[in-house]
Order: sequence, then structure tokens, then C-alpha cells
Amino acid sequence: MAKTVEALVDAGQASPGPPLGPALGPLGVNIKAVIDEINKKTQEFKGMKVPVKIEVDDNRQFTIIVGIPPTSSLLLSEAGVEKGSGTPKTEKVGNLSFDQVVKVAKMKQKAMLSFTLRSAVKEVIGTCTSIGLSVENREPKDVINAIEAGEFDKFFK
Repeated sequence: MAKTVEALVDAGQASPGPPLGPALGPLGVNIKAVIDEINKKTQEFKGMKVPVKIEVDDNRQFTIIVGIPPTSSLLLSEAGVEKGSGTPKTEKVGNLSFDQVVKVAKMKQKAMLSFTLRSAVKEVIGTCTSIGLSVENREPKDVINAIEAGEFDKFFK
């Protein structure tokens, strides 16, 4: 019967220390091989925390499934900032273009509750509100109202 280990790791920089090493050790799998494979598969998300799932079967063979980083991490990476604002209502830490928001929404859409790209984009813009990012140099709430008014319809065709 396969055993599963789930962890949130720094992309491209996983190490045999906690949380992976102690969880993988008792399963008898080659920890270095697992770590190397995780680092190779997560390289594209460097600088972000990435969820990984490691499945180890009875023959000590492993399969690594890499998830998509949290929406907030993707947005901060797109904006080129390290962390969100401590006071997002009053202090903005960055600005995103609508194209960047759509890009993140497309990456995350399968993991969201949204059925359409339009609603996924509004969900992502909601995250912008909580981490202190503006969109098109506007308040996120104003951009959501503009979406409702049809201002950004060309992005949803």
C-alpha cells in the first residue's frame, strides 16, 4: 500500500531537513533522489513555496506530484515584490497589469471554484485586495466593478 507525504517546500531549494527528511526516512526511500527530483520539478517556481505530494509504494519507488503555488505567491512574483502589505487598505506594495492577473487566473483556474475565466479573474483580484496590490493602477474593488461594467470584456472572448 502506497504511503503519501505532503509538504510545502521552497521551489528549487528543497533539502533533506524538515519537513521532508523526517517524513521520508521511515519509508526507506532514497531521500537524496527524492530531493533532487523535487528541486528539478519545482525549478520554474523558484522563490515561491510550492505544495508537493510524494507517493511511495511498497517497492520504495516514488512519484512526485507538484502543485501550483498559492495565488498570493504567484501574484507577488508577478508584481516583483517579496511580501504583501501589512496594511493593504492604505499601503500598496505593487501594481499588476490586467494581463498579469489573467495569467495567474488561468494558472489557478482548475483549483478554484470558478466556472468561468471572468469569475476566476475576480477571485484573483480579491486576493490582490488582501495582499496590497493594485491592478492597472486602480483599487482592486474598482477593477471588479469595471469588469462587471464590461470594460475588460475583450480579455474574456
